[in-house]
Amino acid sequence: MTIRKGRREDMPAVLDLIRELAAFEKEPHAVVVTVEDLERDGFGDDSLFYTFVAERNHEIVAMALYYYRYSTWKGKTIHLEDLIVKEEMRSSGLGFALYTEVIVQAKKDGVRRIEWAVLDWNIPAIEFYKKSGAKVLEDWRVAQMDENGIDAFLKSNNLTI
Repeated sequence: MTIRKGRREDMPAVLDLIRELAAFEKEPHAVVVTVEDLERDGFGDDSLFYTFVAERNHEIVAMALYYYRYSTWKGKTIHLEDLIVKEEMRSSGLGFALYTEVIVQAKKDGVRRIEWAVLDWNIPAIEFYKKSGAKVLEDWRVAQMDENGIDAFLKSNNLTI
């Protein structure tokens, strides 16, 4: 097993993992991002995200995707968007290894907080995070606005872009 920073040529395998996660989270048709999107947005001078990948026998079997945010209370933070391990590789230590790599990166970068979301029904993940020392906040709710919501908001407020 090897953990390393993700590269542009890894993005097809990363997209496969993203699709596997979407199926696990009961939204297999929700993924619209493409390999081209990942290559464009993850590499270059203004990368929007970074990845660590886990390889076993030259196959990418897990990944962590994160990006930097800014908190008005804490300053620079990392948002761990996804930590994905292929189903057949779960409980192998890969998730812990990738999680550790993100935490080490956060310390190197001097961030004051790492944050992520976890579904309330994903009890194994919640227990994993709590056991690691993370707090799972029960009193905060995630708010999102999808493309349809954005369009509806603009239309209802007579805004054209």
